[in-house]
Amino acid sequence: MNEYEDEFVLMDYLNVLWKRKWLIIIPTFVLVVAVGVYSFFLPRVWEVDAIIVPSKFLVQTEAGQFNEIVVVDPRQIAGQINQGFHNHLIATQLNLDIREFPKLKAENLRDTNLVRVSTKEKDTEKAKLILFSLFNHLKRQLDEKVDIEIKGIDSDIKSKKIEMLRIEGEIKGNKNKLNIVKQRKKDIKRELNDIGKRIEALEKEQRLSLKRENRNESESLAMLLYSNEIQQSLRYFNTLNELLSNKKIEEENINLEIENKEKIINQLENKIDNLNESKGRIDYTQLIKEPTSSLYPISPKKKLNVLIAGILGLMAFTMLAFFLEYLEKQKTKSN
Repeated sequence: MNEYEDEFVLMDYLNVLWKRKWLIIIPTFVLVVAVGVYSFFLPRVWEVDAIIVPSKFLVQTEAGQFNEIVVVDPRQIAGQINQGFHNHLIATQLNLDIREFPKLKAENLRDTNLVRVSTKEKDTEKAKLILFSLFNHLKRQLDEKVDIEIKGIDSDIKSKKIEMLRIEGEIKGNKNKLNIVKQRKKDIKRELNDIGKRIEALEKEQRLSLKRENRNESESLAMLLYSNEIQQSLRYFNTLNELLSNKKIEEENINLEIENKEKIINQLENKIDNLNESKGRIDYTQLIKEPTSSLYPISPKKKLNVLIAGILGLMAFTMLAFFLEYLEKQKTKSN
């Protein structure tokens, strides 16, 4: 029984649609044509966009690695553009009415430092000029911070070079001292050699005198003198030996000091190289995609407008047909 009732209700709906088909079709057709004509005469709007990469520099970590840092967070730049932070400056520069200034839309492209800026405008050349002006304002603002960073790096390099010159001067002084110590060592060795030979000669003469059995008083006195002179020469020899040892220690200390200062210079040179590398990898704000208009207008979307008008027309006039049918049935029942 329910199946027959459902079929009966469905047939009623179809009968209503067939009965009032022209009430649905003709107004819908008129609406579609009207929307199509209206869309055809609407001015065409294009989307013009550009991609900007903010200024960036390198920061060295404690581990000695370099991390790339942008001077301003791209999301912050996009937020300022969306809030119209630069609109008045651009309008003034291009002599535009701020009340008719197009809306600028910016976004930070995902997982990048890139900022995409776009606007919708009927005049593509005007839109391009606006985006170029925006880029110039951003570049001037962001590059100032890069210039400060570069000046800081240059100052650091200069101070390290001055430190290197000071240490190189100390090394030069140490090398002069080292040459003096080496020359003094040679003199001491030569003197030691002479004293050694003198001692050998005195000991030889002393031995010859000792071999004589009958010695007179003068020969005995000579032996005593030989003995005293040998003792004095030995003491002087020992003194020279001690002095030579001190000079060797002094030489080693000077060499060690020179070596330490040369290591410091190497460290400073490495730091200067790192600073130069960091400076060389600083990038100013760039426009990696110049303002470019879309291939086709983004509005009016004629086909979409016609399709929506057709769907809405069918729905509205179908409801109207059922409503008129309802009124007619109520009128028949009342009669």
